[in-house]
Amino acid sequence: MTDSMNELMCRGMECLTEALGVVEAEEFINLIIRERFDYTQWQRTYFDKLAPGEFLQNALAYSKAHPYTGPAQRL
Repeated sequence: MTDSMNELMCRGMECLTEALGVVEAEEFINLIIRERFDYTQWQRTYFDKLAPGEFLQNALAYSKAHPYTGPAQRL
């Protein structure tokens, strides 16, 4: 596993445990591993339910509530 893959795994686990707690984060991971899970299909089903503009509103609200403070590079 590369350093960048390891970093991504660590950040992902931090997000999951922050949002779900340790136990539910582990249950979520086990569910994803056990089930035949098509993320693309799930994403389509989830986002198709949103009203027009709702995703943008949610993203902007999240961005304001959770400003990025990490090491960023402008491309």
